[in-house]
Amino acid sequence: NPETYEDLLKESDARGLITKEKDLWAYDGRIKGNRIAIRKSLSENQKKCVLAEELGHYYTGYGDILDQSSVSNRKQELQGRIYAYNKLIGLRGIIDAYTNHCQSLYESAQYLDVTEEFLLETLTYYRSKYGKYVIVDNYTIYFEPYLCVLELT
Repeated sequence: NPETYEDLLKESDARGLITKEKDLWAYDGRIKGNRIAIRKSLSENQKKCVLAEELGHYYTGYGDILDQSSVSNRKQELQGRIYAYNKLIGLRGIIDAYTNHCQSLYESAQYLDVTEEFLLETLTYYRSKYGKYVIVDNYTIYFEPYLCVLELT
């Protein structure tokens, strides 16, 4: 079962982080010290994607990384996103969407309870990491020329 926004809020709380929904203008989410702010106006699954990334920043980053002209800050930003991709989807999630008969990006995002944009970013990242395909257990996930999952027999 995909993690819910509520699950992530509990994880945040268990780590001693204070997560609040606020009227943010410049960002969808922000972490500073032990405080996480999430844009109040986002949908539930958008909030989930943002909170997963902010937790990723908590686990993998340090300091203020708002200045994205810095290579180091861009790398830290990516680390937070990668954490979220792996936590909310992962290669196993792609296989699960396939085995549950998802036929499109929309259906897969619905099944995984993430936004289509987040799923697309995840697939783009995995394509850059693994290349044209990756083998997981008895499945091959192809990223090119389009997303395809084949079960090896």
